[in-house]
Amino acid sequence: MERFQKYYLSLIFLAIYSQISAQANCSVFKEENCRKACEISNQASEYQGLSLSQLAFDKAIEICPTYDNAYFEKAVPYLKNGDFVTWKVLIDKAVELNPKEHLGYRAWCRYQFLRDYKGAIEDVEALEKIYPTGYLGYSANGDYELHIAKAICYSAIGQKEKAVSIIENQLAKKDHNVGLYDHYQLGVTYFELNQYDKALENFEKQSKVYDFAENIYFRAKVSKIRNKDYLDLKSLAQKSYDEGKIMLEGYTHHFNKVYRKQIAEL
Repeated sequence: MERFQKYYLSLIFLAIYSQISAQANCSVFKEENCRKACEISNQASEYQGLSLSQLAFDKAIEICPTYDNAYFEKAVPYLKNGDFVTWKVLIDKAVELNPKEHLGYRAWCRYQFLRDYKGAIEDVEALEKIYPTGYLGYSANGDYELHIAKAICYSAIGQKEKAVSIIENQLAKKDHNVGLYDHYQLGVTYFELNQYDKALENFEKQSKVYDFAENIYFRAKVSKIRNKDYLDLKSLAQKSYDEGKIMLEGYTHHFNKVYRKQIAEL
């Protein structure tokens, strides 16, 4: 639990830092209109979502149509408000102008909000061509490195073996920081492939990072399949669920999310 708290404190710090560092360095623009557009966007991003802010982004785009961050910042409130059509038009323009900066974000949002698994895979793989051996960054919510996110998308479209291969390869990298749900997602994928030893191995590894109701539930399922006593694990999963030790996501539901009714029916 202490490790879990430290993890989320680090995420909070990261979120705060990201907001601070999101201000673009406008001095890099030699063209005066684009420098001004950058300054307008920086100011507007401080009150994102208000109509005044959106009008400011429009002004930035008008005076410098190639300034990608204005399209990106203007897109965000549409995503949060559920206007995915408008969001897509704007984020596509941002990606067109600066794929290095925005492909990863679009990939995650296509997965998280649109369940456009194939589109998300395409975006991550396009980013891999830009950084063929390097770090791709994390999902917008900080939960998954983007290789892991790609694996989840492959799992979602039924390519379980490919998902396993991607996650195993990523976890084997010395510079990979194991995410809060990495071993859980790998464990569930192995479970769906009926490879229960591998599944249990990963659920147990997951429990050392952060043990939560969904992970305990799947450990119970493995025990039940093997005709072993699983009722204590079921009871612990229910208790953990009631205590809020679950997969958390502010806007949508995690892939392989489990609900209390499923635990009760085990």
